[in-house]
Amino acid sequence: MITPEVETDPKSFPRVRVVIPCRNEARFIGPCLLSLVAADRSNMHLEVCVCDGMSDDGTREEIKGIASVHPWIKLMDNPARTTPQAMNIGLRPEGFDIGIILGAHAEVDKEFLKENMALLRDHPEVGCAGGVIENVYVDEASRRIGAAMGHPFGVGGAHFRTGRKEGEVDTVAFGAYRREVFDQVGFFDERLVRNQDDEFNYRVTQAGWRIRLSYKIRSKYYVRASLGRLFRQYRQYGYWKVYVNRLHRAITTWRQLVPAALVAFLSLGPAISWTGPIAFGLFLAGVIGYVLVAFVSAFRSASQVKDIPGIMATFFVLHVSYGIGYWHGIFDLILLRREPLSKAHALTR
Repeated sequence: MITPEVETDPKSFPRVRVVIPCRNEARFIGPCLLSLVAADRSNMHLEVCVCDGMSDDGTREEIKGIASVHPWIKLMDNPARTTPQAMNIGLRPEGFDIGIILGAHAEVDKEFLKENMALLRDHPEVGCAGGVIENVYVDEASRRIGAAMGHPFGVGGAHFRTGRKEGEVDTVAFGAYRREVFDQVGFFDERLVRNQDDEFNYRVTQAGWRIRLSYKIRSKYYVRASLGRLFRQYRQYGYWKVYVNRLHRAITTWRQLVPAALVAFLSLGPAISWTGPIAFGLFLAGVIGYVLVAFVSAFRSASQVKDIPGIMATFFVLHVSYGIGYWHGIFDLILLRREPLSKAHALTR
């Protein structure tokens, strides 16, 4: 007896919405959108919302050109030009079951959408799924910065960068969220210039949901960076992390204290070391220990020997800039009880 083939009802397919915060990304937005066009989109209803901060470099024309061929891609205006508002513009309207945040510099793997859906389907306790980012470098400086950011010594427990852990984590990049998560915990905090995804994921886990990382969920991210830009970026991360702590009256992750401790050690150590030979020896041992660990870590992560000094310099910039920002945040936001002043509005993912 031949069993008739059961046809799946398209009405039961999950509705997936990908939200892309964007401003002045003419170089990257086209490949980003075309990677979604090339991805496996079977058995789902997909829409892509590019929430653009009023770009003036040809980005909007690039989006409109691709959207004219693929009408499930939509251009949405973000006049506020901030990242969390872009996310919320795309996520607040009803009409999706799974919402995915994606960066304009990213390109997704062919199975990216399917693997996100499979993880959420197989793990009902998981409210957010995510995967591993492969850095793609546009120049030598970016290659060295990317290598440092892909090593645990540089970014600690950011497993979506290092690829060192699969399973339950505390945060991911380019997360895929169930609609029920937003219904329960709300949306991204529009007061946060930085750390809005970390803060949101903290609320997700506090509400009882799990965040899970899978090696099968893969994407590329084009790194375009300099040490100066990295310093400013991570100083902001440190500063805004204190604001997140103040909002929740809690240390959201203990690893955030390590860079602040390093800055305190480097700032106070020279003065304390003059109090006696033991203090001097401890300070010197600490400095030598840091340099040795940085060298070994750079050696292991470098694709070329000539990159080692640049990777070590990046480690130092990552740690010190975050630590300086954290201490600035403690002084400004905790001791003086000020509200943060946002100086950087035109941000992208």
